[in-house]
Amino acid sequence: PHWRFGMEYERLGKGYHYGLQKIYELVINNDPCYAYLMASNELVDQKLVMAHVYGHCDFFKQNAWFGHTNRKMMDQMANHGARVRRYMDEVGVEPVEDFIDACLSIEDLIDIHSPFIKRREDKPKECGERKLPGKDKQPARFASKEYLDPFVNPRGELKRDDTADNPAPPKIPERPERDVMLFLLEHAPLNAWQADVLTIIRDEAYYFAPQGQTKIMNEGWASYWHSKMMTTQIADASEIVQFAAHHSGTVASSGGSLNPYKLGIELFRDIEDRWNRGAFGKEYEECDDHAERQDWDRQLGLGRDKIFEVRRVHNDLTFIDSFLTLDFVRRHKLFKFGYNPGTEYYEIETRAFPQVKRQLLANLTNLG
Repeated sequence: PHWRFGMEYERLGKGYHYGLQKIYELVINNDPCYAYLMASNELVDQKLVMAHVYGHCDFFKQNAWFGHTNRKMMDQMANHGARVRRYMDEVGVEPVEDFIDACLSIEDLIDIHSPFIKRREDKPKECGERKLPGKDKQPARFASKEYLDPFVNPRGELKRDDTADNPAPPKIPERPERDVMLFLLEHAPLNAWQADVLTIIRDEAYYFAPQGQTKIMNEGWASYWHSKMMTTQIADASEIVQFAAHHSGTVASSGGSLNPYKLGIELFRDIEDRWNRGAFGKEYEECDDHAERQDWDRQLGLGRDKIFEVRRVHNDLTFIDSFLTLDFVRRHKLFKFGYNPGTEYYEIETRAFPQVKRQLLANLTNLG
């Protein structure tokens, strides 16, 4: 229950109402997966969307990066909403909304790899109050008469002894912490309701993180299978032209942005084709005859197995890093563009493969 989500709903609704964008479906990573389809979709669109949804569901269930996500998140989010509404009743709407605003501004400051990597060493729990080394130790003093004390126990010496026996407190955190939200939960002076709200937003950030990490792969996988199923099984002769028109609109490229549907489906198709032909490995990479590389076909037939393997273990970053090739970049006319202050226009900077790949990887690192 926060104004940002209502704002997003209004933006999508207005865009759909005025024909600025098309909304086909909403798919939720749950067990079972939930999909909401627009009632106003035409029959051929509903067939396309259902095939697309099956691709998403398979990706949610099988991709390793979704392995840690809560498969009952619909119930969990309903519980989150009830707790936030209770805090609004107890504390007031404005303080809770203001705090949620602050939390949402750092929702991407999490450690997206922490579910798979042990960052901290397990430490034994300490009983009672934690004490620093030498905290209770008093500097040594010699017995003396009161009037002789300044000479027998000079303050400078006592201060030096105290500094030596009581070292500086340990640095907090002991090492750099990627999960800023967790650091705040452990060290920030928060009220109980604030800590709970921050925990809610952090949990939801970790739930949505794999979707940001696999946007290109997820949409590419769903598009690959909806096109495969529609053209071979589902669409009849009277629907195929309408399907082709709507599918081409979904995967269309524009000059100023990268379409994840287009890049994903084409890269999956390229992987399938290369592994079917055996166009990979040392022998293929060392071949410098362009005509021979174009006609290369060892008839291995490994393409389908390979794309299922890729779907299982990769995210967008490793997907692009491992399978984007010079031939693919040239064939699909990918380029890097930037702002030219001289002409005051965005222009193509380079079509060179290393720079294009580096820019793509930079755009995908840490969720972009």
